[in-house]
Amino acid sequence: MEALALEASVCTRCPLAATRTQVVWGRGNPAADLVFVGEAPGADEDAQGQPFVGRSGRLLDRLVAEEMGLSDADFYVLNTLKCRPPGNRDPKPDELDACSGWFDAQLERLEPKVVVPLGNFATRRLLDTTEGITRLRGRTYPWRGRTLVPTYHPAAVLRGGAQPMAEMRADLVRAKLVLDEVAS
Repeated sequence: MEALALEASVCTRCPLAATRTQVVWGRGNPAADLVFVGEAPGADEDAQGQPFVGRSGRLLDRLVAEEMGLSDADFYVLNTLKCRPPGNRDPKPDELDACSGWFDAQLERLEPKVVVPLGNFATRRLLDTTEGITRLRGRTYPWRGRTLVPTYHPAAVLRGGAQPMAEMRADLVRAKLVLDEVAS
């Protein structure tokens, strides 16, 4: 994994290489059975070199602790895109395509049993669909010998209020039940 991260750190496959501070690879326990997949790094992540370290990351860590009883030693977090899009705009299809080799190789090396895609981009990427997260969340999906449990992106929950927060909490409980089931 370290060799792959080092190789990715000098990637120039798309124009985002010119505007990034650094490649944002992942954080947490790479041997964990649980992986969270986000969209792309934001400003805090680009500065610190780790995904989900800003407000969204703090919310994710808090909800995972409250609903799943887990800490960052029990899971791993990565993004579909390794470089920050300028102004935190949505990733472009060609950027996602350029980064897909890094993402696929990283996820394959992690070997999680449960994958929780966070928000539209990650969920659509993994399930190869155009369906939105509002319709896809609340269920589990078999995926490459693993189980996917889609939920909202924490940034959407921060903007959305009580209902998305309650639904994300329910999705995390669902992910914990699946995780407990596959571990036994």
